[in-house]
Amino acid sequence: MAQFQSLIWIMNLAIILTLLLNIQLSIACGRAEYRTGVECCPMCSPGNRVHKHCTEFTSTSCVPCTDSTFLDEPNGLTACVPCTNCDPGFGLKVKQSCTPSSDTVCGTLEGFYCLDPTKDGCRAAQRHSSCKPGQYISHTGTTSTDTVCSDCTGDTYSDGSFTSCQTHTQCDTLKLQQIKPGTHQSDSECGPQTSLSMAVIISAVVVVVVVLAVISAVTAVAIRRKNKGPISERTFPETQSRTEVSDTEGTSMLFVGTRTGKVAYNIRMVQYACSWISDRFLLKCVL
Repeated sequence: MAQFQSLIWIMNLAIILTLLLNIQLSIACGRAEYRTGVECCPMCSPGNRVHKHCTEFTSTSCVPCTDSTFLDEPNGLTACVPCTNCDPGFGLKVKQSCTPSSDTVCGTLEGFYCLDPTKDGCRAAQRHSSCKPGQYISHTGTTSTDTVCSDCTGDTYSDGSFTSCQTHTQCDTLKLQQIKPGTHQSDSECGPQTSLSMAVIISAVVVVVVVLAVISAVTAVAIRRKNKGPISERTFPETQSRTEVSDTEGTSMLFVGTRTGKVAYNIRMVQYACSWISDRFLLKCVL
């Protein structure tokens, strides 16, 4: 009987201890404490981690974060968190360096805008859009917004880098001639009024050559026709009489006079053509 009562007493004691343990575990630790086993240990301050947990008789042992690691809040962690790397490949740069108690703050590189902003910085960035020729920058990109492009209209142009479309140059107002008309991508091209294009110069040379060739052909045909005549009209010194010689000399003189007149006429025609080409194409014609 006594042994039975002792067994009941031991069982009751075990139940009481279990209840006490559960009650102790159910009690929440304080705001500046963390639980480890049955103990509520004091937290380490920001910039420090737990080196040894507390015991019934000792407090928590803490050490600072090192080697590009940090903890920015009171904690019961045994390892610090690695600092963020601001990768230039993602358009990021270091805005604020990492410390044991704060993470690195990243900003955007020049020419980039943030895609994933944080409280103080940015986690990812993208390069600003570039406007194409024929477009102008209507809104310049910032660290948080992309560039906005708009198309040029009317008699204006832009190479893509202008903040507004520019009006085409009016060559006539500058007393110049237009060499190439303007487009939405480029300005007009102007040149001196007296300048001739290669096509005009070639045309002038061709005209001169053709005129000279025609005149030479006409002269050659005229001379050839005069030289040719009926056999009966030809005279020979051995058989000619004085009258015949006289007549022959008269004919020869007439022929010479006619041929000289033709040559002089052709020369005048060449000079006239040369003068006309000089006036028309502003070229120097030398005979």
